Amino acid sequence: MATRTATIASPVGLHARPAAVFTRAVEDSGVAVRISKDGSVPQDAASILGVMTLGARHGDTVTLHADGPGSEEALDQLADLLSHDLTE
Repeated sequence: MATRTATIASPVGLHARPAAVFTRAVEDSGVAVRISKDGSVPQDAASILGVMTLGARHGDTVTLHADGPGSEEALDQLADLLSHDLTE
């Protein structure tokens, strides 16, 4: 299983617009990605509800998990995405 950590850069964390942008990017990747925070049970990263229930705030670190073909590249891109302000 491939994993990446990312620090949430959006000032509002993974809420509303940033969560929507992120989940859309997960869907577009075509890879089954899960996301967790502080060792929580990983949530489906393509689910806006799952992502928002993490309560990830600005500056929090999350872990992305994926298996299968293309997972390394997808996680690199998604981790990079989270390191930018997605409210713009």
